[in-house]
Order: sequence, then structure tokens, then C-alpha cells
Amino acid sequence: MAPSGRPWSLSLVFLLGMASQGISCPSRCSCQYLEVNCTGQQLQEFPVDIPLDTRQLILAANNVSYLPAVELSFLADLVYLDCRKNLLGDDLDFTFIGVAKLVYLDLSFNNLTQVTFSTFSHLLSLVVLKISDNPNLVAIEKDAFANNTWLRHLDVSRTGLTFLDTSTVRDLPNLRLLGLSDNLWHCNCSFLDFITWMMESNVHFPDADNVTCYTPAGLRALRMPAAEAQLHFSCLTQLYKQDYVFLCLVGFCIFLAGTMAAWLAGVCAVIYEAHASKGEEEEEEEEEED
Repeated sequence: MAPSGRPWSLSLVFLLGMASQGISCPSRCSCQYLEVNCTGQQLQEFPVDIPLDTRQLILAANNVSYLPAVELSFLADLVYLDCRKNLLGDDLDFTFIGVAKLVYLDLSFNNLTQVTFSTFSHLLSLVVLKISDNPNLVAIEKDAFANNTWLRHLDVSRTGLTFLDTSTVRDLPNLRLLGLSDNLWHCNCSFLDFITWMMESNVHFPDADNVTCYTPAGLRALRMPAAEAQLHFSCLTQLYKQDYVFLCLVGFCIFLAGTMAAWLAGVCAVIYEAHASKGEEEEEEEEEED
């Protein structure tokens, strides 16, 4: 008679329970199987004694200003990291070098100022990245997400961004959702390519009504479809000061080239006539001698 599977399942539950009781848990945090939650505990620093097999770490709503790369690298199986509403600031380059399995990363409501290639380049499995509500975030490098080819959800809403290079997001093959609302977009001719990509791509833009121009004053609060129409007209038909200078230089060069060509033609004609006249005189002299 085959033994029932029930005693085995009870034993497994008991063993897991005993294992969870033996796992250390950071002070003021709650721990479940593979999860550590430290939400709203007024932590000033990254917590210690995090179980090494943790896969989900939640540090939301604290006062953490620095993520230590070494301590993070011990959490090699981490796939979910929530650090929203903290004080994380300037330099996050190489911070996530040891958590290559990370799939979800929330850094919203912090003090980020820039995103470079080195910030997220080691997160090859990243699918969701939220860096919204960072009012001091003013620059995202052109190749900042070059290695994050699995990125599907990117949110940069409510930051200090005025410009985003089209290739930064266009070259993400799996991108499906991009948050851009309530930024300080500078809608000039350099930004036209990005707006055109928005209109033609299959990416979804949540809160699209609030993706508007902030500058120049003539386009303020204008939504992107309307801004694209105006920029197409002004950028493709309007000539700027440097354009007039260029045209003047081209015109002067053409005039100078024409003048030189006419002068050379005149010189050649005079030389030819002089040579022809000399030849005729020589022929006449020869005839007279004969």
C-alpha cells in the first residue's frame, strides 16, 4: 500500500516554518519567506542582517540616502527592490553591479540628479524601472539604458527633464509603457524627432494629456500632437540667423566663383586672340618673303 502524500506535505511545511524562524531579520523590519519589508521605519541607513536568499526587499518611505554596493551584492538572488520615498541622491553608478537578476526597481520620490550608462548597465534582466517624481533629475544620458533590452515599463514622469534623446528609448525592443507626464519638456526643433517618435511608436503613454510642452512660452501647455504640427511648420520652413549667414556665404562664394570664371575666360580669350594674331602676322610675313 502506497504511503499517503499528506505526511510529507506536513513535514515540508514544518521544515519551512522552522527554517523561517531561524532566519535573522533586520531590526524594525518584517520578514517572510524570501521577503524583507522595512516600509516606513524611519531607517537612516541600509539595514543589516538581511537574509542572503532574499528575493524581495522593500525599503519604501524611509530616510536612506545611500545604497551600499557591497551589501547589495550579497543579495545575489534579489529580483524585486522598492526604494521609493527615500533620500537617494547623486551617484548611483555601479551601485547595482552585484544584483544582476533584478527585474523590478523603484527609485521614485528620491533626489536623483542624473542617469548615466553606469547606473543601470549591469541590470540585464530589468523589466520595470520607476524613476518618476525625482524633481532634480535633469539628465539621462543617450545610452543610459543600452544594456536594459528587457525593459518593458519605464517611468520618468514628474522630473526636471527638459530633453530626452530619441535613441534612448527607441532602441529598447521590449518597451511597452513609458511615463513622461508633467515634465519640463523644451519643445524646440531638436525635440521634434522625439515627438514624432511618440506619435508613430506602439508604446503606451499613460496620462498622455499631461505630456505637454513647458517651453518656449508660445507652446506652453500644448500637447505633443499639436506641438508636432507647429514644430513641423516652424522647423522646416523658418530660417534662423545662422541660416541667413550660411546663405549669404554661399551666395558670395557663387558670385566670387562666377567672377573668377569670367576673368579667366577673358584672359584666355585675350591670350587666344593675341596668339591667333601673331600667327596671322607670321603667315603674312612668310607670304611676302616668298
